[in-house]
Amino acid sequence: MRLAISGPPGSGKTTVCSLVAEKLGYKVVLVGQVFRQMALERKMDLVAFGKLAEEDETIDRELDDRMVTIAKESGDIVIEGRLAGALLKNMKVPVFAAYIDASEKVRAQRIAQREQKDPETVLREIQARERSERKRYMAYYGIDPSDRQLYDLWIDSSELPPDNIADIIVHEARRKNA
Repeated sequence: MRLAISGPPGSGKTTVCSLVAEKLGYKVVLVGQVFRQMALERKMDLVAFGKLAEEDETIDRELDDRMVTIAKESGDIVIEGRLAGALLKNMKVPVFAAYIDASEKVRAQRIAQREQKDPETVLREIQARERSERKRYMAYYGIDPSDRQLYDLWIDSSELPPDNIADIIVHEARRKNA
């Protein structure tokens, strides 16, 4: 069984992904780690590589291709990434796709606490980042990663603890794949 956990920054998707994988005994693939590996391969730091990715769409496409290849070649895997669920479904890869969301305010507060930044600054940053990503994903694939119809399950994490969210995802994925 393949599971993809997607969602915007600060939604809790990485935490939940790890919990789901632990509960199922599955391998975890974090798309952010794949991006870091690509930067290492090019002997670039993340900031420089991120700037290059903004100018060179082949980087996003290579990242997405790697993620799809990993998913196709693996069973019993949980993949975490903002576009993972929508892209895998779009590419006809069998996957249970869950989207974890939270209000912008909650997400900004989580990130601000984690990174010790001002919540209002973080809010503006995530809004700009999401506009940029939505524009790129629409241009590349015709996908809006926040389109609820692309997912098997949509969960608001604003007030739910991560362990409860992981339990819901595991239950629903098993039910769908039974």
